[in-house]
Amino acid sequence: MKIVKYTAAVAALTVSSLTMADSGVIQSGSTFDKNQLIPSGVRAEVGTTGYGGAILWSINPYVGLALGYNGGDISWSDDLKVNGSKYDMDMDNKTAYLNAEIRPWGASDNTFANSFYVAAGIGYIDNDYDLDRRVGSSRNFSVNGKDFQSTADGAHIAGSMKYDNDIAPYVGLGIAPKFNKNWGVFGEVGAYYTGNPKASLRVVSGGATSNAGYNLEEELAHEERKIQDKSRYEWMPVGKVGVNFYW
Repeated sequence: MKIVKYTAAVAALTVSSLTMADSGVIQSGSTFDKNQLIPSGVRAEVGTTGYGGAILWSINPYVGLALGYNGGDISWSDDLKVNGSKYDMDMDNKTAYLNAEIRPWGASDNTFANSFYVAAGIGYIDNDYDLDRRVGSSRNFSVNGKDFQSTADGAHIAGSMKYDNDIAPYVGLGIAPKFNKNWGVFGEVGAYYTGNPKASLRVVSGGATSNAGYNLEEELAHEERKIQDKSRYEWMPVGKVGVNFYW
């Protein structure tokens, strides 16, 4: 079902992008060349959504397409902070995407100017984040802004944050200068609008006491809701760099 949803979304954006590109070419007095449907290059990339690559199409000087996939457990941030609580974070990325890359100065004689592009598209997001927090024996710590002291066995809190079955819109800005006819580099920053993730936090072992009568499990439930409700987690930032090869 996941693949069907993503395939349908990809097909819709592809048709839309090609239609826009074709219309733009026709309006400029040219005809659409079916050879433009043949991939013009490939890309290797690494960034906040993992590592992977993409197939590239050059529809016309102003419009290109990139169909790619990023995965792996690479992470540029090793922790998640919620109300003063810090959790070690281990990421497992699975992101497939289709972007239209719009080059406003695509026909310019200035090679630096026409290397800039605006990316707009969709991604299929299926990312998992394992959360882990370990507090030593008889240590003071806080959860949801409330003070606790761990028991003699310490306190081990674990959980997860998950973006599941999300078809997410994407916007970004990039630059892709060429070194020569075949080789170039690129850098891109942007964000997916994913909505809030599902989150869970639980005490795995040990425990904690509170002089004010707070309950650790209840405060963890409050932190769960804050992760699931806070607007900052609705956006998944993207930053990546890579190498392009054209033929």
